[in-house]
Amino acid sequence: MNRAAARRQLSLDGWFYLLLIVVPVLVVRQFPQVAGRFGEHLALPLFIGGLVLLFLNLPRFSAYKHALIATEKDLGTDAEALAWSRLRSVRLRALRTAALPAWLGAIGVPLGLEPVAQLLLVCGSLALLVLYRLPRQLQ
Repeated sequence: MNRAAARRQLSLDGWFYLLLIVVPVLVVRQFPQVAGRFGEHLALPLFIGGLVLLFLNLPRFSAYKHALIATEKDLGTDAEALAWSRLRSVRLRALRTAALPAWLGAIGVPLGLEPVAQLLLVCGSLALLVLYRLPRQLQ
C-alpha cells in the first residue's frame, strides 16, 4: 500500500467512525422512552460509566502516538507499508474505544438519560476522534 492510499484509507476510517458516533444517538432518540421506575435509576450510572470510558483512551492514545512515531521513522524505507498497516490497526482499535461513550449514551436514551448528558458523551467521543486524526507531518 502506498502512502496516498494509506492516508485515504485512514481518512475514510475517520469519517466512518464519525458516523458510528453520531448516528446511533440520533436514531435511538426517535424511539419512545421506556424508562419507567427502573430506567430512572440507571441514567446516572450510565452517564458516569460513559465518563469513565473516556479514560480508557489513555493507553490507546499512547499506543497510537508510538505507532505514529514508528510510521514517521519508516517513511521512505521498505518497511513503510507495514508501518502504515500497523498504524491503521492501532488507530481502529483506538477509534472503537473512543466511540464507547457515545454508544453508551445511545443505550441510555430509552432509559431516560437526559439530553445534556447524551450531548456530553457524544462530544467527548468526538473530541477523542479529533485526537486520533492523522498529523500533518505524515501528510
